[in-house]
Amino acid sequence: MHTTDDADALRARAQAMEPNEAQQRVEWLVPELLRHSRLYHTEGKPEIEDRAYDLLYRELEILEERFPELTRVDSPTQMVGDAPVAALQPFRHRTPMLSLANSLTESELADFDARVQKLLARGGEPVSYCVEPKLDGLAMELVYEQGVLIGAGTRGDGETGEDVTHNVRTIRDIPATLVGPHQPSRVSVRGEILFFSDGFAKMNAQRVAAGERPFENPRNSAAGTLRALDPGVVAARPLRFIAYALGECDGVDLPDTHHEQLAQLAAWGLPTNPNNRVVLGLDGALEAIRALGAERRSLPYEIDGAVVKVDSIADQLDLGFVTRSPRWATAFKYPPERVVTELIGVEFSVGRTGAVTPVAHLKPVRVGGVTVSHATLHNADELVRLDLRYGDRVAIERSGDVIPKVVHVVADEEHANRVAVTYPTTCPACGGPIAREVDVAATRCGNQFGCPAQVRGAIRFFGARTAMDIDGLGEKIVDQLVEKALVTRLSDLYVLDVPALCTLERMGEKSAQNLVAGIAQSKARPLDRVLVGLGIPQVGEATARDLARHFGTIDALLAADEAALSAVDGVGPIVATAARTFFVDAGHLEEIARLRSLGVAFTPVAAPSAAGALAGKTFVLTGTFPTLKREDAKRRIEAAGGKVAGSVSKKTHYVVAGEDAGSKLEKAKELDVPVLDEAALLALLEGM
Repeated sequence: MHTTDDADALRARAQAMEPNEAQQRVEWLVPELLRHSRLYHTEGKPEIEDRAYDLLYRELEILEERFPELTRVDSPTQMVGDAPVAALQPFRHRTPMLSLANSLTESELADFDARVQKLLARGGEPVSYCVEPKLDGLAMELVYEQGVLIGAGTRGDGETGEDVTHNVRTIRDIPATLVGPHQPSRVSVRGEILFFSDGFAKMNAQRVAAGERPFENPRNSAAGTLRALDPGVVAARPLRFIAYALGECDGVDLPDTHHEQLAQLAAWGLPTNPNNRVVLGLDGALEAIRALGAERRSLPYEIDGAVVKVDSIADQLDLGFVTRSPRWATAFKYPPERVVTELIGVEFSVGRTGAVTPVAHLKPVRVGGVTVSHATLHNADELVRLDLRYGDRVAIERSGDVIPKVVHVVADEEHANRVAVTYPTTCPACGGPIAREVDVAATRCGNQFGCPAQVRGAIRFFGARTAMDIDGLGEKIVDQLVEKALVTRLSDLYVLDVPALCTLERMGEKSAQNLVAGIAQSKARPLDRVLVGLGIPQVGEATARDLARHFGTIDALLAADEAALSAVDGVGPIVATAARTFFVDAGHLEEIARLRSLGVAFTPVAAPSAAGALAGKTFVLTGTFPTLKREDAKRRIEAAGGKVAGSVSKKTHYVVAGEDAGSKLEKAKELDVPVLDEAALLALLEGM
C-alpha cells in the first residue's frame, strides 16, 4: 500500500505556514468542517467524501498542534459528530460514544503504534491488535435490559444522539431479546447500521420499476432511512447491523480482550463481522490492512478503510482517551479511488470574490460510492497543465477538494484534433472584463458591485452566522433577492420591507416579518462581525477581532495607514496591505457610509483588559447555557482579559459548564479544576 501524496503534501503545507497564514486557514477550516459535519451527520446530504473531510480535518489538527492559541471553542477537534435533528427525541449515551482518529498513511499508522508502545511502556514488545473492516454506515447504540431491547440511538454529538428505537426494532438482524446463558442485567452494544451491496441493488431496482428515483449511495440511504418517523418505511428496506464494541455492561464478567468480547456478543445473538482478525504488532496490522484492501471489492458491503484496535481491554483502559477519540484505536483510510470518464463540457463559475473557476461536466460515473458528474479544474494554470480538450477521456478522483478533481487526461490518437478548453475573455455571469491577477493563479471579474454572482456570494457571506448572523437569509432567498434586483449591494438589505419580501416564492407575511426583524437585529452586531461580513481580503474572524479591539471604532480603522495596521498584533504586511486597499476604495467607502446611514452601528469593541480580574485566566466552555450563547460568553471573558481554550488541562483555571456538559466537565472534576455555572461566570464578570 502506497503512502498517499495528498496527505504528505497537506502535512508539508500546514507545517510550513506562517502564523498569519495559519490563522486565516483555521478560520476557513473550522466553519467549513462544521458545515460538512452537519451535512453528513444531521442532514444526511454530504457534499464531499470521507477522505476529503479527513484531509481537511488533519490539516486543522496539524495547525492547532503548531499554534495552540488558534484552537477555537467551536473547533471540530473539540467535539464528536454533530447535534441530533429536531424531529426525533434525544437519546443519551451513558458512556460517551466517541469517534476514531484517522491514520491516512502507513507512516501515520506507524506513529500510532509508536505512541501505543510508548504509553504502555512495553520495551518494544509487540502489541496485539484487532483489525476490522471500517464499515460505511451509520453508528448505532443498542441498549438491552434483562436481555430485552429497550432503546437504540445514533451517535449524535457523542453524548446525545437521536432515539430511533421505533425503527431499529424492525431490522431483522437485531434481536429483540438476547439468547444464551450469562446474560447481563444491562448492556449497550455499539455497531453499524448499513445496507449490504446486494440488498441495496435489489431495493434500487424495485424503486426504478415502481417509477421512483433510486438512492444515491448506501451510507446516505441508511442514515436517511433510520431517521424516518414511520417504522413501516424502515421495515421495507433491507438494513443490516454489525456489532463492533461494547459500551457498558452490568451484571456479568466479560472476557479480557476485545475480540473475545465480540465473540460474547455473537453468543448473545448479535451479528459480528467474520472478517475481523487478531494480529501482532505493526507488521501484522499492516498485513491485515493490505489484505482487507485486496478483498475490498469482494466484500458484501462497502468499506473505506480498516479499524485497528488494541486488543487487550486492560491496555485500552490504561491508554484512555483524548477529547474526541480513544488513544487505543485508529481508522486507517484507503487512498481515493480513480476512475476514467468522458469530459462533456466546461462551465466557468464566478465566486464571491470574483474568481472565475472552471468546472468540468463529466459523463456520470461512480467514484467511491458516489455518482460524480462534475469535477474542479482549479484555474488557468491547471487547464494548461492538463492540456484539456472537449471530448477527452479523463481520470478523476475524490480527495481533498470540495468536489472531485481531474487528475490527468487519458492519452489517445484523437486528443490533438479536439478543441482545447480555454478561459473566457469576459465574465460568464455579467459580461464584464476578466483579468489574471499578477503573481497568483486567480482570474477575476472586476465588476464587484455589478456582477450578480459576486453580489449573491457577498450577501450570503454577509448574513452568515460568523458575520452578521441574519436568521432566515438562506441561499434560496438570497438568489431571489438578487434575481429580482431587490438587493444589488449589502446595504440594500436594510431597506427591505415586508411587502417587497412577500413577492418572493414561498415567502409568507410571517416569514417576511421575521426576516425583516432579523435584519434589523443585525444592525447592532459588534465591529469585528461587521468587518467579517464586509469580506475584506485576508481578514477572517480572528484578524477582524484583533483589528476591532486595537482600533475600537470603524472611524479609527478607516483612518489607519499600512504602518498602523501592521502594528496590530497578529497582522502582517500582506494583511495590512489588503485591508488598506479595501478601505481606500471609493466603492467600499460609499457602501460603509450607506450601511451607517441605514443604522448599522459598527458597535465599538473594547480591547481586552490586561489588568482585568480575568487577566491571565484560562476558561473552557462546555454545554448549553440558560441565556448566553457560547460566542457571547467567549467575548465577555476575552474582553475582561481572560482566554478561552478548547480543552481542559492542569493549566485551566475554570470550566464553565451548562446543560448537557460532557467529557470536559468530567475532565475538570478529574483534575480538580473549579467549575462555574452561567450565574457564577456572570458574577465573576460583574464583580471585576
